[in-house]
Amino acid sequence: MKLLYPTSLYLNPSKIEGFPTLTLHPYDPQSEIPSPLLDASVLVTWANSQANLRHAAANMPNLRWIQSLAAGPNDVLSAGFDTSRITVTTGSGLHDHTVAEHTLALLLNAARRFYEMRDFQLQGKWPGHLGGPQPDRPADRFTTLRDARVLIWGFGNIAKTLAPYLTGLGAKVRGVARSTGVRDGYEVYGEDRLGELLKETDALVMILPGSESTRHALNKERLALLPKHAWIVNVGRGTSVDEEALFQALEEETIGGAALDVFETEPLPEASKLWKAKNLIVSPHAAGGRPQGSEELIVDNLRRFLAGQALRNVI
Repeated sequence: MKLLYPTSLYLNPSKIEGFPTLTLHPYDPQSEIPSPLLDASVLVTWANSQANLRHAAANMPNLRWIQSLAAGPNDVLSAGFDTSRITVTTGSGLHDHTVAEHTLALLLNAARRFYEMRDFQLQGKWPGHLGGPQPDRPADRFTTLRDARVLIWGFGNIAKTLAPYLTGLGAKVRGVARSTGVRDGYEVYGEDRLGELLKETDALVMILPGSESTRHALNKERLALLPKHAWIVNVGRGTSVDEEALFQALEEETIGGAALDVFETEPLPEASKLWKAKNLIVSPHAAGGRPQGSEELIVDNLRRFLAGQALRNVI
């Protein structure tokens, strides 16, 4: 049985090999898979081109399982694979720490206004209004995580990693998800409570997956519910935010600001109004991009696959 793994990241084959009848084969995810490898049963994907995936979907008749290392493998799902006979599993869990760390950095950037300090630095000017004596935790501004009301919309594995970082700095964290309850000690509410929760939010962190059900989940009406000083951080999928409505809210200063790591179109087009929007931090989809623990996930799922058991992270 052949397993193909991509050369777009470093995977240690010695951590994966050892299964009887299994052979490991590297491949270039930017090129068509060579003919001698098209009879593979397992395909590991990471940063594959759409041409590569479409070719694989049309020319790999023995393929039975795709292990994506992405948390949300939209590229795989849109390539035309027959998911009635091919199981697709995600890299959920591999990006928890990197995305949580990046989110924390964006929140601190927003609160302490490092982005504005940098703007003044490039002009050779001293931003005196950002230094010296400052009011402590003013109610009309987001200046610190201490006592800040942080709402995490999309309370999955990444949120469970992020939340303790936030509470460690004194934030009051709540979550929103499809199912309610207490997760790892944090109260998680249903989306039917968003109306009241958004009104009580200093920083909204969005970690929603990309799907038709989440498209423009943060729309004009929900943006209007946020306090005037509230910040939005999106590290989920760009389609979950109505960018035109967000731009208007930023320009009219009906929210405090936004830090976006994901966008509806990536790279963000040069003509996009978002580049010049007030109080907007542009992050180039940099929160993840470095899966951690890939070999362990592949090995665990290989054991399950060979034993005929249910795999982890099935779509």
